[in-house]
Amino acid sequence: MRKRKGILSAVLLEKELSVTKVELSHFFKDSAMILLGVICASFGLKGFLLPNQFIDGGVTGISLILTEITGYSISVFLIIVNAPFIVLGFSTIGKQFALRSLLAIAVLAISVHFIEAPTVTDDKLLIAVFGGFFLGAGIGLAIRGGAVIDGTEVLAIFISKKTALTIGDVILLFNVIIFSVGAYIFSVETALYAMLTYLSASKTVDFVVSGIEEYVGVTIISDFSEEIRLAVIEKMGRGCTIYSGKRGYGKRGDRLQETDIIYTLITRLELAKLQTEVDKIDKNAFMVMHSIKDAKGGMIKKRPMK
Repeated sequence: MRKRKGILSAVLLEKELSVTKVELSHFFKDSAMILLGVICASFGLKGFLLPNQFIDGGVTGISLILTEITGYSISVFLIIVNAPFIVLGFSTIGKQFALRSLLAIAVLAISVHFIEAPTVTDDKLLIAVFGGFFLGAGIGLAIRGGAVIDGTEVLAIFISKKTALTIGDVILLFNVIIFSVGAYIFSVETALYAMLTYLSASKTVDFVVSGIEEYVGVTIISDFSEEIRLAVIEKMGRGCTIYSGKRGYGKRGDRLQETDIIYTLITRLELAKLQTEVDKIDKNAFMVMHSIKDAKGGMIKKRPMK
């Protein structure tokens, strides 16, 4: 009996070590993504936008406008303006996401305030295009790491759940207001360049995270489909659909192995967490991900993200 308990304890210990290893691996990978994103965004702000009094969309745009009006450092406004969105993200998406985003924004604010970067160019077109490019790359990399350095997306997710507006609609309306304010306070020319900066940034975000669409459809094929199904429901707080299928790899006449195929719909911000949970159970699981413009009905908008 003792021998059996000893074997069981060893198996449990090995499983715990495996889970810890996966969590640490994903933690360092996500942290590296976020840090690289902060560096890119900081360079975009210090090397292009700030020295030339340019503005952008989103929370960064609001911070730039407030900096130009008050004369205070943009670092202060990056934290103050993003704070309500981080609180909203805590209740809408989850504790881990909110903590990562808070740290990412704090590091961005510190780097913008203390680290000097040379002004790359004073050509307005180049500033708009490449300033937006580096800022968008930073935002996209942070999203890949499971965080945000601009709280606009968090607000968009929240409003889309409460109204008939899509996430894209909310972001567009939010930025139209910012550009209108920029045109009133500064000039129409400044607002037009701000739109160009925003377009450059948004297209770069699209490229980095493989699409601006918020929802991602994920198909998972694994020998541990039941454990993964429970993880999707219990750890992610999401629903899923099970398809009965057969593995297609085999020679003529071979009996194909039957398998359960899991399909679930999550937000892009939850993708890193889903990959972590699946890796804990089966590192060799086959996962196919594709972008979805929007989703309606089911559990996707009725249950809060965890």
